[in-house]
Amino acid sequence: MRESKRKDVLLTAAECAERIGVTVRGLRTYEQRGLLTPARSAKGWRLYGEKEIARLHEVLALKRFGLSLSRIAALLEGRAVDLDRTLEMQQSALAEQRQRIDEKLALVGAARTKLSKGGTLSLDELITLAKETTMTQTSLDLIAQRRYEQARPRKTTPVNPEIYDRYVGAYRFDAIGGGITITRVGNRLFSQVTGQAAYEVFPESETEFFLKVVPAQLVFSIDSDQSVNALTTHQNGVELVARRIDETEAQRAADELTRRIHDNRPQPDSEEAIRRTIDEARRGEIDSTRMTEPLATLARERAEAVAEELSAKGALGEIRFVGVGVDGWDVYRAQFEKNETEWRIDLAPDGRVRGLFFRNVP
Repeated sequence: MRESKRKDVLLTAAECAERIGVTVRGLRTYEQRGLLTPARSAKGWRLYGEKEIARLHEVLALKRFGLSLSRIAALLEGRAVDLDRTLEMQQSALAEQRQRIDEKLALVGAARTKLSKGGTLSLDELITLAKETTMTQTSLDLIAQRRYEQARPRKTTPVNPEIYDRYVGAYRFDAIGGGITITRVGNRLFSQVTGQAAYEVFPESETEFFLKVVPAQLVFSIDSDQSVNALTTHQNGVELVARRIDETEAQRAADELTRRIHDNRPQPDSEEAIRRTIDEARRGEIDSTRMTEPLATLARERAEAVAEELSAKGALGEIRFVGVGVDGWDVYRAQFEKNETEWRIDLAPDGRVRGLFFRNVP
């Protein structure tokens, strides 16, 4: 049954279920949960048009990422259909999945080649194969799920600004190094990641805050005595915990960064890291073990596009150290056949790359 009162083609529940691959009962369940609101014909038949199909796509995508219907309803409540964001989320998850599969295939291929030549696999190689080839889709789905949650619209909730004082201080990311400083200016609260500008954060509750410049949130951990011991950042589908540190530790880290910038002294092994990273990027390969998880996630998504861009620049020539930026990142220039690029790199205390950026030099 079809009607043409609206510009788009309208499908009955049975037609919609058949073409999408769901059941009519499922459509009714989504409607009962407030996830779908189909139009009605003069005879009371449910009709599904472009808007309803787009919303259904959102619902099914989030459902595949493991969210319950009640959680999906909470995420979509009062919000217009955002099909592009849903597709972006799926594209990112699929790109990362493809990169992971390529990495696993390379591991298996290398192992088979070694065995075919009469070699044996070491204990470390066997452990790596067992670990990497049995990874499930769960972690990728979780990243995509978190990214969707982190990107949803946020509303400021009025709170007593006097509580801001308990959050003021320095915090350190032990997993990736670096830190974040929380300051109060009047009735406003600001966060500043080491080497970056300070940005205002806005309260969703007394312990949850969000930024407006990027889809990111901060959640403070409160002890039973109401003291703050840590905060967790939520961005790009990744959650990072930063423990609170005292002023002495924070000042020591700040002084070391100031000295390194003043002396124009690169981070240990940053030249080796930038050369390796550029070489891998040109081939579209990402060694995620040499990157922190937030950067590895982004790198896997952008691997193909970056490889195409670098390939178009022609052969790679000289790579030279330029200096240390005001943010503490090491700056390099890479001369390609067709133009020169500037690369900025930041390393975690364990040597993994935690920050990477490049641009064409005018």
